[in-house]
Amino acid sequence: MTTQDRGLAALGLDGVPALQPLTYPGLPVTAPSLLTGAELLPLHARPGGLGAWTVDGITAGDPLDAVLGRLGQPPVAGRRPVIAVGSNASPGQLAYKLTRLGLPSAVPMVPVRLSGIGVGCSAHIGRAGYVAAAPYPAPATRATLVVSWLDATQLAAVDATELPNYRRVLLPGDAYGMTLPSGERLFGAYVYVSARGVLADPLTGLPRPGGGDQAALLDVLLDASPRLRELLGPDAASWVRRAAADAELRARGTLLFAEEGWVLPWTELPLPPG
Repeated sequence: MTTQDRGLAALGLDGVPALQPLTYPGLPVTAPSLLTGAELLPLHARPGGLGAWTVDGITAGDPLDAVLGRLGQPPVAGRRPVIAVGSNASPGQLAYKLTRLGLPSAVPMVPVRLSGIGVGCSAHIGRAGYVAAAPYPAPATRATLVVSWLDATQLAAVDATELPNYRRVLLPGDAYGMTLPSGERLFGAYVYVSARGVLADPLTGLPRPGGGDQAALLDVLLDASPRLRELLGPDAASWVRRAAADAELRARGTLLFAEEGWVLPWTELPLPPG
């Protein structure tokens, strides 16, 4: 059994972007882990599927399914894998979304290699005031993204935080080359696709990269649009403060994205070629 303090605070992973918008998207897990709410326990890859992987920190070396059972939670077979391109990869944010509703937050979280997905910026201003990440088709891209295995109740709760600005779609694992750290292939996983499209970089016409420094992103957008600056400026701090407090301002800002010609209407993830 590990003696290291695996609390989210001790690991520096307790940040909640929903409460501190300029920290979006938060810090992701970087190794296979079991989130238990307040702790993040190491998961060790083994043959036989995720449920057979072993967990440190409760009883060393026990299979994940057995540990979930002792916690009174569904096994891996009763869960659905969901790819995070933004703050759902942050254990602090995911725990917040679940525990504030009184739900168990026992969630396996695993970095998975995949292809065909780029990470951009959704063309809307979210409830917390930030501009969240969104996937877009990028056939030549190979990346590592965190996948969380959610049970039915957890999935419904996370859905509620994403709708109506996102739609949850199922991606086939073979088409996107989804590979677990064990070397096994993932049959498929869900991802939230923006229903608003993604923001373009006006200089290139390509999707503006998402998931980085939120303050820098908002400052760039304010500099590029006098109307946006008048609405939400003068700086990133004022943007998130004002947007989080006023749904009408969020809606007007979202409309300005389109009026400035910044929106790529990419609301689907077609199968990569080949």
